[in-house]
Amino acid sequence: MAALQYVDVPGYNAILFRRTFQDLALPESLMDRAMQWLGGTDAKWNSSTHTWTFPSSARLAFGYLETEQDKYRYQSAAFQLIGFDELTQFLESQYRYLFSRLRRLETSNVPLRMRSASNPGNIGHDWVKQRFMIEGMQYGRIFIPAKLDDNPSLDKESYVRSLSELDPITRKQYLLGDWTAKHGGNKFLREWFTIVDEAPADAIRVRYWDMAGTSPKPGQDPDYVVGAKIAFKQGTFYLEDLIRRRGTPESTEKLIRQTAVLDYGLHGNLLSTYMETEPGSEGLLLLDHYRRNILPGYTFRGDRATGSKELRANPVSSAAEAGNFKLVKGAWINAFLDEAEAFPLGEHDDQVDAVSGACARLAFAGPIRAITGKRPW
Repeated sequence: MAALQYVDVPGYNAILFRRTFQDLALPESLMDRAMQWLGGTDAKWNSSTHTWTFPSSARLAFGYLETEQDKYRYQSAAFQLIGFDELTQFLESQYRYLFSRLRRLETSNVPLRMRSASNPGNIGHDWVKQRFMIEGMQYGRIFIPAKLDDNPSLDKESYVRSLSELDPITRKQYLLGDWTAKHGGNKFLREWFTIVDEAPADAIRVRYWDMAGTSPKPGQDPDYVVGAKIAFKQGTFYLEDLIRRRGTPESTEKLIRQTAVLDYGLHGNLLSTYMETEPGSEGLLLLDHYRRNILPGYTFRGDRATGSKELRANPVSSAAEAGNFKLVKGAWINAFLDEAEAFPLGEHDDQVDAVSGACARLAFAGPIRAITGKRPW
């Protein structure tokens, strides 16, 4: 309805987005509803461009942003209204980029509007909540909650029955519009982690690489290559740095080599590098390749992790709950805490896995050093 408000104005353009084209075309979704309202009027539908054109020459288009790169399809366009349906399905970068397409002629009286609707949940839950409910009015961003009773035409009884089949968190999100209800794991709580300025300079350190990452592809969300640097002294772990990348094997090799050079420059022989290796010949070949060609001259070892990721994370969880796991200030902290809080139910576990591996090596190293006075590697 907001998009149609100014279709009598020549030159007016509006666009409505869903994450995929299939979402646009579902029954009772945006394009279906527009056909119900506009079919049989003087407006003309173009099925190839998914655009309604009105007698005034105003246009209403439908678009999708399935991948991060799709936002650039609209790079030269200009709209006076941009609407997002189910905003939490989108990336914040996609949403914010479309503000660059919100413009008008100096002589126009049509207001520029960005409008969104959404349920809680999905990949964008946190940034949408932050933008509209936490920052909200401070920046002039108006949030209007809508509950089940605000929809007088809906068969509420049958809808509530349908929602009763959902898990408790999703049910609260859809039925009550509850933005505090969020899927999470049972291993870590944000408040367990204390943020400090630095780790002890004389602590022993490990840079541990989890090599699960692959190159990103359209429509996919692959794992990351993660390198966690952790310091350990007097029973306390300090997560100093987390590198998280997706790329080709060649770019990963360059990243690990460059990181080793920087780490050694900072810590010298107080740091060792480990890499999680898969069982079998492929894991041994990868380890040998890195030892000979990528990290010659550095203290570098493979680590064959055993047991489930959840079991390996238990010592880290215990240390964090006891206040013995600190985070050193860095731009990576929020991404790590988001993953840790969702673990093991989240979409990714690469950061937690790298941290678990590093802590396991350091926990083993500590007692040996205490007895011998020497590093165990």
